[in-house]
Amino acid sequence: MNNLNPSLSQLRTEFSDLSTPARAGVVAAVLVELAAKVGAWVDLSRRPAAAVRGPKWAWALAQLINGLGPAAYWAYGRK
Repeated sequence: MNNLNPSLSQLRTEFSDLSTPARAGVVAAVLVELAAKVGAWVDLSRRPAAAVRGPKWAWALAQLINGLGPAAYWAYGRK
């Protein structure tokens, strides 16, 4: 793909060009990412501030960083 900003139709075409196992892998990865983010936000809302390393708002915001945010929270954010 030479275009740095592909259109939505180009992305759909490229996704549909993937094999079925590859599409399943992409969907599974998206679902795992989403579950990790939602789980982290729920855990942050229920966990006392004293049981979190750093400010809770920063960890909530960090969940917007794909892959890194949820992994960092689950690995390092909780005391």
